[in-house]
Amino acid sequence: MSQLFSPITIKSLTFKNRIVVSPMCQYSAADGFANNWHLVHLGSLAVGGAALLITEAAAVSEDGRISFADIGIWKDEHIAKLKEITTFIEEQGAIAGIQLAHAGRKASHTEPWNGSKQILPADKHGWETVSASAVPFSPDELPPHELDKAGITRIINDFKAAALRAVAAGFKVAEVHGAHGYLVSQFLSPLSNRRTDEYGGSFENRIRFLIEVVDAVKEVWPQEYPLFVRISATEWTEGGWTIEDSVALAKVLKDDGVDLVDCSSGGNVPGVRIPLKPGYQVDFAETVKKEAGVLTGAVGLITTPQQANEIIESGQADMVLFAREMLRDPHFPLRAAHEVGHEIKWPVQYERAKWRD
Repeated sequence: MSQLFSPITIKSLTFKNRIVVSPMCQYSAADGFANNWHLVHLGSLAVGGAALLITEAAAVSEDGRISFADIGIWKDEHIAKLKEITTFIEEQGAIAGIQLAHAGRKASHTEPWNGSKQILPADKHGWETVSASAVPFSPDELPPHELDKAGITRIINDFKAAALRAVAAGFKVAEVHGAHGYLVSQFLSPLSNRRTDEYGGSFENRIRFLIEVVDAVKEVWPQEYPLFVRISATEWTEGGWTIEDSVALAKVLKDDGVDLVDCSSGGNVPGVRIPLKPGYQVDFAETVKKEAGVLTGAVGLITTPQQANEIIESGQADMVLFAREMLRDPHFPLRAAHEVGHEIKWPVQYERAKWRD
């Protein structure tokens, strides 16, 4: 059997293969509500044979959206449509996961096709942003408000409430978004966190916010369901967060009950030159896995079945997350299985189109 299509059990869940649909923002919601676009987008990917599908970053509070068009889970009314989506995903034999997120200083922006520009608070689609410190993401943006302790507590409670809603919506994997320069990683990085209280300065202080978020989520997240954390394993910038920091953090997260660390990179510093190449982040997943002794997910320019299979077979990571390749080919897992010599069950509606050699 191809290792890419071997099952893996995490807590009470058995994933039918190691293929995960990575969170991909669609910028197609209104007031945080998922709609038929999200149903068809995620539903078509579920039909394609992936074991786990993780939603785009779901904002835990209204001011935590990257853009006004993000999905959210900050109010009970969001649950119904999300439940419809998770039900369909499960009907296809896949598992539904949700990424819980707060954008921090990278909130209040336009959609990518409109430039991803910061929207000023005076605009009907804009609002004031918050962060670990009053340091703007880029020089041409307004500085965020530095969160006081009451604000930190509020957002931690927002993560907790969102996790509870996620359970009601039928999700069985939760991923805390601690990557790509959004709020959690703004606390982690010494480049964006200039605080002098217990949330800033030392490594132990800078990870405190994330640990408190994880602990709050765990209070309401079922013990039998997996909990993931996505991190940016490096900022690719001198003086910033490093892979050594990521290993140290992963050890803490593992001891705190996190089941898998999803290893991405970058996003907190604009204009960074990242050495892009196929699988350019896989080494981070391997390092974290081997040095922290925790399950990891690899993501980033992984586009072929053979490449993905090698990642699993060589022990570099435990799951492989696909993003853009899934948009190009929503049925990538069906094709991937065929190419590595492991046939998997097709939807009966599609059997007539199965491969013919």
